[in-house]
Amino acid sequence: MQLTDLNPARDIGSNCLLVEIGSFRFLFDVGMHPKKAGNGSLPNLAKLPDDSLDFILITHCHLDHIGGLVVAARYQRGCPILVTAPTQLLLPRMLRNSVGVMLRQRDELHLNELPLFTYGEIEGVEDRLRPMSFGRSQVFEKNGERLEITFFPAGHVAGAAGVRIIHGKERVFFTGDVLFADLLTLMGARFPQEDFDTVVTETTRGARARPLGQTRVTECDRFIAAIALTLNNGGSVLVPVFALGRLQEVLALVLAARRTNKLPQSLIFATGLGLDLVDYFDTLSQSHPSIRFRRRVLQELNVQPLRQTLKAGREPGQRGLYILSSGMMVENTPSYTLAAGLLGKPQNAILFAGYCDPETPGGKLLATKPGEKFTFEKLQYATPVKARVERFDLSAHAEREELLAFAQARKPKNVVLTHGDPDARAWFAESLAKMPLPPRVIDLVPGEACKI
Repeated sequence: MQLTDLNPARDIGSNCLLVEIGSFRFLFDVGMHPKKAGNGSLPNLAKLPDDSLDFILITHCHLDHIGGLVVAARYQRGCPILVTAPTQLLLPRMLRNSVGVMLRQRDELHLNELPLFTYGEIEGVEDRLRPMSFGRSQVFEKNGERLEITFFPAGHVAGAAGVRIIHGKERVFFTGDVLFADLLTLMGARFPQEDFDTVVTETTRGARARPLGQTRVTECDRFIAAIALTLNNGGSVLVPVFALGRLQEVLALVLAARRTNKLPQSLIFATGLGLDLVDYFDTLSQSHPSIRFRRRVLQELNVQPLRQTLKAGREPGQRGLYILSSGMMVENTPSYTLAAGLLGKPQNAILFAGYCDPETPGGKLLATKPGEKFTFEKLQYATPVKARVERFDLSAHAEREELLAFAQARKPKNVVLTHGDPDARAWFAESLAKMPLPPRVIDLVPGEACKI
């Protein structure tokens, strides 16, 4: 087997892995870097000759894994795109939203190359999606060789898959993005308990250990308590969320807290792509027991669509709980604008439900001390930080110790590190080297082929 990382950097960005095993040649995800725009956000697809792939395999629908799919498919005409059934439903909606974002970026950043693909091209890709059921193998044949592919539930987000590949005597497992713990809205990963020659693992949380005594459950409790305190004191709460997965999980947490009287009655507002995706989750939950979110959550909470006009420096006309995208409070999103209205008042709170990249507005706000001035550059507005600003670790990625334990139990000869920043990968490399029978650890060099 030979692997080539087409992500131009060792980071969580334009995730894309070229896999060559025997006569077979395929891509494992085709992402778009969330902090870049235009052609610079794509994987290095120039390394692929036109029409050279047998198929493209997609693990899940976050844009850092699917954002470049249409561009890759443009030059790999006719090759099937293997997905899970939930991904088949969600993927086109996520890509259509991406076109809208790129159209806005074209005007803001003066990038004539945007959008990188069109709505019409998305329809062409949609026709090429080939759904596979979890746990049911599909066999491909070529030049007298057989390649067996099986998807396994990976938690993380609806439809996410880990992938087992068998070629002759070679057995490989790709974790993809994974969460082993169950969520209120989604069952955790259910991976095969068998030996593999090679494990290709994500390393997202490699540089971050949870503080002693902290668990996901204690963080959820702390998160709900912070919301309750703010609402009881007459303030408004902004929870910036990612549209796919996080918005639905936060709504489920709020409903559970309401039912146990841990939260007061209040107005709840939501908007954007995440609210649209509720209907998709409702449809999927009826045929996929692992997906547990139903539209009736909105009805029981009486969630209102955000119809107010948000303005920098002005609090919203109605106090309440606002669950808005984007999760990192990126410019020109509802959470960014509302934050500018809430930040200057001490009774309010801005509560992040997960990781924020330090270079995003959300990350910069978390690094700003109370009383210091924070500038919303796109809004040309600045205010001292008076509201409560806090982050809660509700990550949809597995703990590093869980991934290490999974890799150790599979007794691999090789462990390949992906989907992580350099310090995260370094922790895994050091930890794997301490195993009784340490595997060969491979941290792929971007653009360089590596024989496994």
